[in-house]
Amino acid sequence: MRLLSVLMVVAFLGFFAVPALLPAEEFRVWGGKTDDFTDSQGRVWNGAQQTDQAWGGWIEKEPRIAEVATLTADAQAQAADAGYDVELFYAVSWAQFPDTVKYQFKTGDGTFDVTYLVGEHWSPNNRGFDIFIEEDNVEPLYVTPGKDEIDIKMYSGIEVSDGTLDLHFAGNAETGAGDLNAMFSALEVVPSVSTAVDPKAKLTTTWGALKVNRQ
Repeated sequence: MRLLSVLMVVAFLGFFAVPALLPAEEFRVWGGKTDDFTDSQGRVWNGAQQTDQAWGGWIEKEPRIAEVATLTADAQAQAADAGYDVELFYAVSWAQFPDTVKYQFKTGDGTFDVTYLVGEHWSPNNRGFDIFIEEDNVEPLYVTPGKDEIDIKMYSGIEVSDGTLDLHFAGNAETGAGDLNAMFSALEVVPSVSTAVDPKAKLTTTWGALKVNRQ
């Protein structure tokens, strides 16, 4: 009888633990586009030139757009090695300084890893701005790469407590760059791996608590 009661408690706790084990939503956008793009891995990248979508969108002012469908051989290899299609690095969403680029993702609360992707086609090694995530300057005095080259930067463990994750790209003259027009080619926001729930650990904890209660 006691064993049956224990099993019922475990089942009850397991039922309510299931939602915590489900993967949280992932967010991907590609700059300079309105239409969505499905990459070679089947991942959907929403067009960034949208606002107030189910996933989020630009805020305050719609970014400008530009596109050049050219990358160096090294840039193509870099994109492939990182697991991204080259098409993601052709177009950009950008702002003419002193305007800035602002986006908001409807992530809900949690901890996330944010990846910034950019292809530079217009101001090689001469475009400078700061990258803010949740109002923190995660990449001060950033300068984009050379002509038709790319950059991929990841920022881990970004905590969100107000339901939305905010990104802000703002030109900064302190970079010494001649072009302060901030931009991005693509953005990726995924739940941090470190926050994933280990079902075995949860079950061990549950059984440990039950043993204590039985003593």
